Amino acid sequence: MKKILFIISLLAICTGLNAQTTKKDVRPEVLIETTMGNIQVELYNETPLHRDNFLKLIREHHYYDSLLFHRVIPDFMIQGGDPYSKNAPKGAVLGDHSLDYKIPAEICLPQIFHKRGALAAAREPDEVNPKRESSSTQFYIVYGKKQDEKGLQRGRDNLHKLFGDSIKMTKEMEEQYTTVGGTPHLDGGYTVFGQVTEGMDVVDRIQHVERDANDRPLEDVRIIKATILRDLPGMEKKPKKVVRRVAKKTTKRR
Repeated sequence: MKKILFIISLLAICTGLNAQTTKKDVRPEVLIETTMGNIQVELYNETPLHRDNFLKLIREHHYYDSLLFHRVIPDFMIQGGDPYSKNAPKGAVLGDHSLDYKIPAEICLPQIFHKRGALAAAREPDEVNPKRESSSTQFYIVYGKKQDEKGLQRGRDNLHKLFGDSIKMTKEMEEQYTTVGGTPHLDGGYTVFGQVTEGMDVVDRIQHVERDANDRPLEDVRIIKATILRDLPGMEKKPKKVVRRVAKKTTKRR
């Protein structure tokens, strides 16, 4: 019950933020250049902690440059952000590292959900992370698949388990999941903080590369560079500052 109340309180905060958002609000944009093509994403202002952290990592640390998409699953998602992936030898198991802090969950249902192209934060499992705090660095991009009634019901059941009757799958969510695609069973468990605006064809190609038993691509798929295309107002000339402190075991996922 305490877990449910905690997440509901976060939802209330996110809902309030969403109510204040107008069409005039500008969302930051980031370009992720990879060895298989470019992916452009916009970040949600409704999830300011995750938005600001992602931008800071890019703006001040150039953090994602040369890291791998170390975990890819067809019709599901692609994941990157482990600092150990930069110089990892082929076959090394990745996904257990990030920087030594976590980000409080910012679950903004039903407005923001795991539709195709969603940018979301990886995290440790509930057993060791009951507040569902996010990894400081690891993220995933949803591909998913078009859902049938069975897939929708799995999502509804998960929402009911987490929130009872306070949060339900909306008609908009159902339409997105059945006509475009996504991963409804992840809703409520992970923070979605952005959306792909260009380059889903690249995400599609990445998710279908050959991979090993740990879902790591056999041939490295590397982030060449992440660049802020549109920053927060006043932050465009923030001075560079490089600090890397690595923490172990922060992103065991789904």
